[in-house]
Amino acid sequence: MPPTLEELIAEDHPARLVAAFVDGLDRAAWLELGVAPDGEPLGAPEYHPRALLSVWLYGFMTGTRSTRKLEAACRDTVPYLWLTGWQHPDHNTLWRFYEEHRKSMRHLFKRTVRLAVKMGLIDLAIQAVDGTKVAANASKGRTHAVAELQEMLERTEEAIRDLEAQNSAGEGPAPVHLPVELRRKEELCRKVKEAIKQLETEDGQKEINLTDGDASFMKSRQGIIVGYNAQVMVSPVKSEQTKEKGFIITAAEVVTDPDDHAQLATMMEAAEEMTGAKAGMTLADGGYHSGPNLLECAKRGQVVTMPEAQRRALEKPYHKDRFVYNQEKESYMCPQGHVLTFVGERQRGRAELPVRIYRGEGAECQGCPAFGTCTSDKRHGRELEISPHEEALRAHRAWMATKEAKAAYKQRKELPEPVFGILKEQRGARRFLLRGQANVRAEWLTLTTAFNLRSLWRFWRRGHVTLPLLGMSNNAKQSAERVAGFFVQQPPARSTASAAASA
Repeated sequence: MPPTLEELIAEDHPARLVAAFVDGLDRAAWLELGVAPDGEPLGAPEYHPRALLSVWLYGFMTGTRSTRKLEAACRDTVPYLWLTGWQHPDHNTLWRFYEEHRKSMRHLFKRTVRLAVKMGLIDLAIQAVDGTKVAANASKGRTHAVAELQEMLERTEEAIRDLEAQNSAGEGPAPVHLPVELRRKEELCRKVKEAIKQLETEDGQKEINLTDGDASFMKSRQGIIVGYNAQVMVSPVKSEQTKEKGFIITAAEVVTDPDDHAQLATMMEAAEEMTGAKAGMTLADGGYHSGPNLLECAKRGQVVTMPEAQRRALEKPYHKDRFVYNQEKESYMCPQGHVLTFVGERQRGRAELPVRIYRGEGAECQGCPAFGTCTSDKRHGRELEISPHEEALRAHRAWMATKEAKAAYKQRKELPEPVFGILKEQRGARRFLLRGQANVRAEWLTLTTAFNLRSLWRFWRRGHVTLPLLGMSNNAKQSAERVAGFFVQQPPARSTASAAASA
């Protein structure tokens, strides 16, 4: 007798973990994804959602994200045949399922994180956050400012008028459908009008891409791209049985802002929600450093380790950190012994709190040996701007000067950087396939969910952990068998007998 599918799939194959993960979803989990697990009572039979979800997760685990490539894999590749029970869903079926349910992938991502926590794999003593620029499914040449869009709109409307005149000049009856060229021009005209309206309503936005209106120009290591800022929070995997390193992504997000400052608190909150606990320490690079971030971390009682964004300024002999504050006299004393008194407040930004201004005497500063180095203002003398976050900034500088902080920060590059390398090089995530921030966020969450499943599989296959929560052990004889009867509306019984009967 020829071998069965069960014999062709190794005991420690990653497809088995995907199957166990999907089969472990209860009714509430399926409803969170927006899937009715019992199927529709009327209508033609449909593919079981367990089969379709398994295909997508295994595809993202192996770097296959195209629906047509997944369709071919479901016909020709043994792991996909095993996951689908020898069914062959086409690319339209796969796309409809993904399109309808991809925005609920956050629930699956959270499930992978909680599973790793319950298995005792996540080391919550430390975590690291970072962002990477990922190209959008759009061309840089399709990005325009308002003036360019207005000019394009005028040319397009003129072309539409010419095409309409040509079509109405004929003696025959009017065509049932609009000519292809006219339809294209009218579609372009609609897009340009929507883009102009968005630029007029969005505060601060100067340019927009006609292909993906949410994508923006960003500086990456490959140069200027039109793309998104993809964020992750990463925790190391700990295993008592082995010294092997691993990673679990505990939070993921995609933003249109090329700057990272506004993402620190958001990512820390998301990681806490996903894991159910606060990490002992968060590592971040200088792109996240700001007074508001440090003050928020202090309020949350979380230790953050990150360098100053402008470390060279701290080395100057007359940096404001070298001025001593006198609380009773509400003044500062400079390194040369001169006093700077409080003169008022100044608003720096619309959303920011006002800064307090301290100023020295102009004549006193002009006669100081440090004049020209400390300040060159002959009229007012040296001026200090003290923000509401000054205390948090100084406390953080003192923390970063300790040996403990320096030793901890050395681990930062060992966490997010390998994760980005795996996602981009092995999973093909150098470019998003979807368009629009909501869709791109769903794609990124699916990628990170598949990454976590791959990490869980690596430790399971070596026997370091078991999967009792999924009803699956390391013994293939006791593992769940993939059934061939997925082409039904009711969940099938899982047995090789039913698989053979269906075949």
